[in-house]
Amino acid sequence: MPEFKTVIGFDFGSKYIGVAVGQTSPSLAQPLTSLSVKKGELPWKEIEQLLQTWSPEVLVVGIPLNMDGSEQTITHLARDFLIELKNRFQLPVFPVDERLTTVEARSRLFAVGGYKALKKKSIDSIAAQLIVEMWLENR
Repeated sequence: MPEFKTVIGFDFGSKYIGVAVGQTSPSLAQPLTSLSVKKGELPWKEIEQLLQTWSPEVLVVGIPLNMDGSEQTITHLARDFLIELKNRFQLPVFPVDERLTTVEARSRLFAVGGYKALKKKSIDSIAAQLIVEMWLENR
């Protein structure tokens, strides 16, 4: 019987955090939701509820880098978020290079629903799905 693990992935942003869930066997992922960051306060209660609902064994966080691999302000905030997730929930948390996930998320949404489908919350949760998919492929 193959090992079964549930993975929750986060596309960290200063206004929204996209969330997706995945499984290691079979290797698949789906978007869940997008959480609002209000006045700089991270939605810890909502994150805790998602973790209680899905009972993941692993968390992954997209780390936004510039195309040349250099870091930016949001990179440091995403790393801080990763550390806080690990400290709060005592789960293994892995970083994932998320370069071009937003571009790919927009492309997927546009292909399905045109310009009407390009809503920020949808983009963030699809980007989180891509982050989970990348982790699943590279683990």
